[in-house]
Amino acid sequence: MMKPFLLSAIMAACVAASAASAQVADLRSHTELRVCADPAAVPMSSEDGSGFENRIATFLGEKLNLPVTYTWFPQGSGFIRKTLRAGLCDIVIGYAQGDEMVLNTNHYYTSAYGIVTRKDSPLASVDLLEDPALKDKPIGVIAGTPPATNMARAGLAKNMKGWDLFVDRRVENPVGDMLAQVKSGELAAAVLWGPLAGPLVKADPELQFTPLVKETTGPKMFYRITMGVRLGEDSWKRELNSLIRRNQDGIDAILRDAGVPILDDYGKGLKP
Repeated sequence: MMKPFLLSAIMAACVAASAASAQVADLRSHTELRVCADPAAVPMSSEDGSGFENRIATFLGEKLNLPVTYTWFPQGSGFIRKTLRAGLCDIVIGYAQGDEMVLNTNHYYTSAYGIVTRKDSPLASVDLLEDPALKDKPIGVIAGTPPATNMARAGLAKNMKGWDLFVDRRVENPVGDMLAQVKSGELAAAVLWGPLAGPLVKADPELQFTPLVKETTGPKMFYRITMGVRLGEDSWKRELNSLIRRNQDGIDAILRDAGVPILDDYGKGLKP
């Protein structure tokens, strides 16, 4: 027979768990689509609403018949803790699949790192980091990102020029700086995340972006992007999964219009 104190402890734990679940569920607003976002993560999100993630949020809000509101906070250390987990907002529009800080929805697009060059550059045909043409060339990269590892393995470390991964983009613009230096010739190329570089390159007739879909060693170059919600909010996740599934074509249209390189689910080539 179970001892009384043990039974009481189990019952108390169950009550506490139920209360905790209810508390998580109650954090979500049902009158607004409350988005957690970086105010200066151009071209993804921007306080002026011009980012493609802003456009996706507006699209989702229309489908849910909810007005969109924002909690702005620079991405980096503390972003999830001070926004989503604090209960100030209910969804992060773009979040890499598998991160344990959030509960991921099903992915709604796949993209990759790639090489940005001038269209008239002798490196314009390069699509592999081990290409000998990259040797001894000044190449920009965000320090700590997967391609930096592959570049080092390919013997390119000596001429790599690195920028910090986590910066306040209200005052620093590493991607913009790199693209300007590629355009001027100070850098021969830059290796950047597609959703960041693609839209900016689309707006510049002198530059091009080539996805790195042929890498066979080192960290993978492609990642699936989801929407992030609070841990434990399974019902909200399922609602968003259904919304994504029913409106995938509309989401794809926003991404393509913005210039985001969309890959197939396995990162082998551009999505038809």
